[in-house]
Amino acid sequence: MKDRDFKSGFVTILGRPNVGKSTLLNAVIGEKVSIVTSKPQTTRNRISGIKNIENAQIVFWDTPGIHKAKDFLNRIMVKAAISTISEVDVIIFMVDGSTPSGKGDEFIISLLKEIKQPVLLVINKIDLVDKGKLLPLIEDFSKKFGFSKIIPVSAATGDGVNILLTNITELLEAGPRYFAEDIITEKPERFIVSEMIREKIFALIKDEVPYSTAVEIEEFKDKKKRNIVVISAAIYVERSSQKKIIIGKKGSMIKKIGSQARKDIEVLLGTRVFLELFVKVRSEWKNKGSILKDLGLD
Repeated sequence: MKDRDFKSGFVTILGRPNVGKSTLLNAVIGEKVSIVTSKPQTTRNRISGIKNIENAQIVFWDTPGIHKAKDFLNRIMVKAAISTISEVDVIIFMVDGSTPSGKGDEFIISLLKEIKQPVLLVINKIDLVDKGKLLPLIEDFSKKFGFSKIIPVSAATGDGVNILLTNITELLEAGPRYFAEDIITEKPERFIVSEMIREKIFALIKDEVPYSTAVEIEEFKDKKKRNIVVISAAIYVERSSQKKIIIGKKGSMIKKIGSQARKDIEVLLGTRVFLELFVKVRSEWKNKGSILKDLGLD
């Protein structure tokens, strides 16, 4: 029998690249479920985060940044983000309050005008915004669309996150608990591990090389007798020159990627980890549907 006082629902977080969607998801959940880097277009998949509060369960979807896509992979990413609009109960449209609004925001607003679900505008990075500019920014956006609420937040500091949760809960209807209370994401551990490795590539390697990489977990064995998890992962690149950069001089870069990723993975799994990384060249993998499917990016 459904508890009439219990609410549940699905919420998508939409926005341009690098506005802080993944940081917000992690702040809401209270744990790291989505990777965060300073580079735009890092998120490639729809990442779920499950928040349990008193008398409610909210399933959040962090989505790839909506942008002008050029290659096949990026077109898939944008399609994945836009497709969530029709599948959720509440939409969060997130903007970066510290940078001027542009055509990307206008495009997303045009999509929102076609839907019926309530939309919350979240103005992020208010810790970087001159307080005198915040009110004009709110007034400007309120003229462009009929948002249910406009909520300033700082995903980095957590300021405003509880207010956001309160407003979302008010918009939800009575519903069941979809996931057990101890589950914070529906993504499997293998996926999160691959994302943690990819996060270190983005953090440690400059320029465009990280955008040409993908990570596939080839082996994931829990050796309980030894109290260790053995993981083997392949890092895909498009060219031999990129492989050299990932490996680094005498293997220095791939060792650094592995060392930093292993520390995060051990926190995630709560056990010792043996992590082995390989670099493989897959020419034009971003434009090949078969490879993208194998990587779970189709």
